[in-house]
Amino acid sequence: MRYISTRGRAPELGFDAALLAGLATDGGLYVPASWPRFSGAEWATMAGLDYAALAAKIIAPYMRGSVAEPKLVAITQQAYGTFTHKAVAPLVQLDSQLWLMELFHGPTLAFKDYALQLVGLLFDHVLKARGSRITIVGATSGDTGSAAIDACKDREAVDIFILHPAGRVSDVQRRQMTTVQSNNVHNIAVQGSFDDCQNLVKAMFADARFRTDLNLSAVNSINWARIMAQIVYYAFAALRLGSEQRPVAFSVPTGNFGNVFAGYVAKQMGLPIAKFAVGSNRNDILTRYFETGSMTANDVVPTLSPSMDIQISSNFERLLFSAYNNDGAAVASLMDRFKQSGVYAVDAAAHAAIMDLFVGDRLDDVGTKATMKSVFAATGHVVDPHTVIGIHAARALKTLPGTPVIALGTAHPAKFPDAVEAAIGQRPVLPAHLADLFTRPERLTTLGNDLDQIKAYVRQNARKI
Repeated sequence: MRYISTRGRAPELGFDAALLAGLATDGGLYVPASWPRFSGAEWATMAGLDYAALAAKIIAPYMRGSVAEPKLVAITQQAYGTFTHKAVAPLVQLDSQLWLMELFHGPTLAFKDYALQLVGLLFDHVLKARGSRITIVGATSGDTGSAAIDACKDREAVDIFILHPAGRVSDVQRRQMTTVQSNNVHNIAVQGSFDDCQNLVKAMFADARFRTDLNLSAVNSINWARIMAQIVYYAFAALRLGSEQRPVAFSVPTGNFGNVFAGYVAKQMGLPIAKFAVGSNRNDILTRYFETGSMTANDVVPTLSPSMDIQISSNFERLLFSAYNNDGAAVASLMDRFKQSGVYAVDAAAHAAIMDLFVGDRLDDVGTKATMKSVFAATGHVVDPHTVIGIHAARALKTLPGTPVIALGTAHPAKFPDAVEAAIGQRPVLPAHLADLFTRPERLTTLGNDLDQIKAYVRQNARKI
């Protein structure tokens, strides 16, 4: 399998090189040169597989030629063997048409674990085979950071630096990162927004000397391996609901577009998916795009769903690349325009192709609390302030008669106890393995939104490559 950049000016790479590179040298994102596809009969044979076995089947085509390929079955078993629910990604029925897929049974209680537990092991295998080590830099709006740190802590061949927006993640999210005392883990609280953090990470990758000196790699969803691993739970849910006989639809709360793009890839692989609803909070750049065909960035507004407080949806670039028939020059032009002005418009044909599959919806903080309360009253289920936006957006898919709709439950409600308590009057309790989280000592460094300052910190604290 070969990987190409969405901007068309970086060399093609194999899986292992794409895994370690993260971001392409031209600033683009790596995607497979072609989508592997399974026939209906092949999907049907996978319907009874457990989560780890299904992961190995779906991921295998993307890892052709990898040094880790021969060990893939063992790797997926190890990655998902410690999840706290036997099904790994269980489905809960909320009404006659709507299902909730719980993606919070991993070690850090968020959907990012489903990718990063696997990616951490892949890093280990590839780096050991190459006899090399890497410095990971990543930005988080809350959940990626803790999942990445859990997956990479204490690994001898990895140093990891995670940037988060100071004061703009929940206390639980922050402490899940800052209470990890491993020597290879470094937390940086940036005085700015998540978009600022993400831009700083991209700028570090754009500095060729810095990137080479520190052997930079990424764990954000700019890294293809993250997207690859997330394809699995779309297939797992769809097959559990009989998608080999009838299509299903998905509703996904998202800010950076990585989670829902994995579902788009599942469809390209032949999984019968009718449509995707994309849920936004007040930072509704994606919903506004679906309504207008124009991507226009506004200032980031803090909300009850901080993991979605984003105005630069990096992974949308991968969808654009597909909608523009893999025209890297066209995508590069759009991205340059967006960087310069904060606005770009998608041409009519590409926008129509996107709208065939996607619909957007939004929910502000008042609506978020009201919907959390109504879901609890109707079903008895306590949901977090991100998941509830996906449940809200799912209403746009209920017009598809006879089509099961699956809303993605992206985080455990105990990660956002203040928002949940404000909505339903009950404070969710952390699981036993995190019960003492608020008594653990924190370790972090607060820095300004200053590229040179942050680069100097990374250079000073990374172990010698």
